[in-house]
Amino acid sequence: MFLLRRQGQNQLENDSSKQDTKVNELRAAVGPLSGRRLLYCTDACLRRYLEARNWNVDKAKKMLEETLKWRATYKPEEIRWAEVAHEGETGKVSRANFRDRLGRTVLIMRPGMQNTTSAEDNIRHLVYLLENAILNLQEGQEQMSWLIDFTGLSLNTNISVKTARDIIHILQNHYPERLAIAFLYNPPRIFQAFWKAVRFFLDPKTVQKVKFVYPNNKDSVELMQSLFDLDNLPSEFGGKTSLMYDHEEFSRLMTEDDVKTAKFWGIDQKPFNPPKKGHAGAEVAPEPVSVQTVGS
Repeated sequence: MFLLRRQGQNQLENDSSKQDTKVNELRAAVGPLSGRRLLYCTDACLRRYLEARNWNVDKAKKMLEETLKWRATYKPEEIRWAEVAHEGETGKVSRANFRDRLGRTVLIMRPGMQNTTSAEDNIRHLVYLLENAILNLQEGQEQMSWLIDFTGLSLNTNISVKTARDIIHILQNHYPERLAIAFLYNPPRIFQAFWKAVRFFLDPKTVQKVKFVYPNNKDSVELMQSLFDLDNLPSEFGGKTSLMYDHEEFSRLMTEDDVKTAKFWGIDQKPFNPPKKGHAGAEVAPEPVSVQTVGS
């Protein structure tokens, strides 16, 4: 029975007309949309939610409705760089100035450059950059690539398992099928225990997207080189360029993109009022996390 069900899913994944039918069914099930919800729920978006739920319309509908509720509360499209810039001073997460060979946006993550202790601010900063990466996807692209550099990682800079769990919850529930591949370059031993802990919360499909790359492992290096031009790739990932993060220049680019974001969503640029001393952080905390894994 499982085999027959799996064969049906495989046929659906390769049949664009059946996929289109499922997209139409999901749109009808969700009902009339307006404003930002309508902007968010493109056909490509509905397709991602269906794929994350193995093309089950009812499950995809539930997942999408939960995301729409989360976005209405958390308002990720309203986060502005000035609110999270302090989190990015060391360049622990940034959008690369190059794309992979398939033209996808690349996010560079450097957990060893962790510079703050607020879990809420860390998550809000990452959500901002996820939204920014999506904003900068080329036409026809729905996914991004991640490069993770572990230089400087220590017990003092590593985020907690709970924070990682909260991040996974947001990524898998509210950004399904946005991650194409994540390269973890030369992770140190101290990361192994952390990986074993957080892997439990990842859907098996997501785990398959995570690739460990070691400089002395020919196969993993070749896989990485198949997706990245060595002339663009920083030396921290085995490439020929240097990973230079200029916070002032990056802030200028993000501020420019904030204008594009406001225009896309049809909202005015909101003024930024720095939080009062002792009350820094996100206005709204992430949703509680369930232990159940979900598709990415």
